[in-house]
Amino acid sequence: MYRRHEAALTAPGGPFAVVRGEDGGLLYADAPRTLKEFVEATWGFGDRMFLVAGSGTYTYREFFAAAGALARRLVEEYGLRPGERAGIAMRNHPEWQIAFWAAQLAGLVAVPLNAWWTEEELAYALDDCTPRVLLVDGERLARVDSWRRRVGARVVVFHHGGEVPAGIERYEDFGEPDPGAAPPAVEPAAEDDATIIYTSGTTGRPKGAVATQLAQAGAAVHPRFHAAVAALRRGMLPGQGPAPVALMTFPFFHVAAFTTLYSTMAVGGTLVLMRKWDPAEALALIGKHGVTHYSGPPTTALELLDAAEASDSGGGEGGGGALESLTHLNTGGAPAPPGLIARLTARYGRRIDPRTGYGLTETCGGVIANFGDDYRARPDSVGRPAPAVEARICGPGGEDLPEGEAGELWLRGQSLVRGYWCDEKATAAAFTPDGWLRTGDLATVRDGLISIVDRIKDIVIRGGENVYCAEVEAVLHEHPEVADAAVVGVPHPVLGEEVAAVVQLRGGASVTPDGLKEYARGRLAAFKVPAHLVIGNVPRSATGKILKQELREPLTARIRGASGSGTGDGDGGR
Repeated sequence: MYRRHEAALTAPGGPFAVVRGEDGGLLYADAPRTLKEFVEATWGFGDRMFLVAGSGTYTYREFFAAAGALARRLVEEYGLRPGERAGIAMRNHPEWQIAFWAAQLAGLVAVPLNAWWTEEELAYALDDCTPRVLLVDGERLARVDSWRRRVGARVVVFHHGGEVPAGIERYEDFGEPDPGAAPPAVEPAAEDDATIIYTSGTTGRPKGAVATQLAQAGAAVHPRFHAAVAALRRGMLPGQGPAPVALMTFPFFHVAAFTTLYSTMAVGGTLVLMRKWDPAEALALIGKHGVTHYSGPPTTALELLDAAEASDSGGGEGGGGALESLTHLNTGGAPAPPGLIARLTARYGRRIDPRTGYGLTETCGGVIANFGDDYRARPDSVGRPAPAVEARICGPGGEDLPEGEAGELWLRGQSLVRGYWCDEKATAAAFTPDGWLRTGDLATVRDGLISIVDRIKDIVIRGGENVYCAEVEAVLHEHPEVADAAVVGVPHPVLGEEVAAVVQLRGGASVTPDGLKEYARGRLAAFKVPAHLVIGNVPRSATGKILKQELREPLTARIRGASGSGTGDGDGGR
């Protein structure tokens, strides 16, 4: 069924037809080639609501006028020229989108910066990409001010009520934009740089992944294709029904947010924003705004389901209750526990369409997706690639592996970045000369569906046996008293490595470390069962990735200390 729908959508002349580019990669044949083309098409949505937040709202018309006015200021008053960088550091305010799209309308390279970073972390990235202007909110101003004074960069600050030093302008002082004024007369080319987005830095210093206009324009098409296939599989024509109302919980600086953003903007939908994640507030916003699409990391999705089930208005199978308006639940940014989809289906049947997928900073967001009945049948799979994306499963020498055999996932296609900012060594290590990205993820493919086994660096090699951390984590997640789990390898003098786990329990849980080990023994081969299991908190990034570098060293030290004192793993971290 999927293949038939894919063929209809990608046939020559179809809305998602692809061609080969000069470098051998696939491109969408009939789609915008730049982000300016993409955003200009949204002007026609006029008075439809685009951005909704506690701090204010914007229709598409208001948004486009504001972005165009800021773009003119950047070009005409600040003297910025195409190709220069504009750093953006703020939480998910509506004005984040105004800042980003103003940079695109001005032909600048937008640099979304992690709003959670410290002053030192921000300074590292700013020194790396050297933006001429910073677009920040009041909370971030103090963290960038030292860098701003050192290099003399211009700053526009949003949501800041106090006085500002010389050289800094408050966005609120600019006045109302003229809705009839045109954006600057700047026309980016497809090969021009559009964004520099820094990797999460979970294994070292963040690297600036540089995407061209063509790459970001391709990233804007992928989710539309997967949405079209999903609609056809539900017996609907793509584009039928009202525009989506999406609750955005990903931080805007992360590529996972762009996947939801692009798919919503392309059809004139609405983004409902949260100041910070809170499941009770999420339920209230879903009810108040009639949210149809949820988008966020798996951890927040699980908390949303917890809150919905605990509410007085919950329903049985297919029921609505607290999630009555919801029709889609999308997770990304980190692997989803297999039990999430079973739990959703058990409570809501087929009413809420589930979706997961796979993407990287280097792919400008989601490039593979699994949804609907395929996802229910194969919750271990991230799905199939978009049309302008090719995937291979490769051995150590780059050779293609047979179906079902685990190897490194390699990707090639329109939305891949061109490399890392000023880092030729890292670029050469990640990309082959003919454009394939070595993802660093172990994967298998069966019947066209790709499953991520683990990060290559997350394999524990215990006495010559490979243990995939993701498999052990999935088993621990299945225990009803477990809220979260992380598995790492710790050194062992004979075996080389042993399996260790940190498990975060639900409130009121009574299970012990030994009880969890016994639970795992009934579901895993003996060599995969954690030799060490500690009850504690699992640190995660803004998008739900486990920060394993924060676990290995203290966990190793704790295990060595326990061994030296003759004590066992206990639950002192409870």
